[in-house]
Amino acid sequence: MSKPFAPACERNRDPILNVLKQHFSGRSRVLEVGSGTGQHAVHFAAAMPQLRWQTSERQSSLRGIQQWLDEAGLSNTPAPLALDVNDDWAPLGRRFDAVFTANTLHIMGWPEVERLFAQLPLVLLDGAMLAVYGPFNYAGRFTSDSNAAFDAALKADNPKRGIRDFEAVNALAEEAGLKLLDDHEMPANNRLILWQSN
Repeated sequence: MSKPFAPACERNRDPILNVLKQHFSGRSRVLEVGSGTGQHAVHFAAAMPQLRWQTSERQSSLRGIQQWLDEAGLSNTPAPLALDVNDDWAPLGRRFDAVFTANTLHIMGWPEVERLFAQLPLVLLDGAMLAVYGPFNYAGRFTSDSNAAFDAALKADNPKRGIRDFEAVNALAEEAGLKLLDDHEMPANNRLILWQSN
């Protein structure tokens, strides 16, 4: 079985890494929610060896992630966790000082996005950081024609999907005890938004 491969990960990994290096320099344990293929994990963990980068995904994707981890052979990437936002995250414990997730909020239904943010206080240490990468709307408006077309394609595939409004997501973050720290403009009309727990 060949490793799963997402071309978008190859394109966006270095711009994301440049931001994470600034904000994750003092971190030690990262939970990546929705690790997809595992490409981001091996790239970021290799570049930031001080981090223990914990991948997670639905059960069906774990084998592909493990292939990437095995090939990289890094000491700071433990085996991926089977994790769904609808699971109970309490057993994981408050042991992460950072959470990273990329291109997940527009794939989940809104109730799942709400569930994700509600779970964060169960796993984040005090002063922990959340980094979310992907497209966002601002004041209910698309930031580009390409994002509008992408949103239409997402909804055609599944009406529950769609680009999320920054203001609505930020409200969920605040309810979870997180304060907006930074909002970085990224290539291809994406953002990398960071929050920190109180």
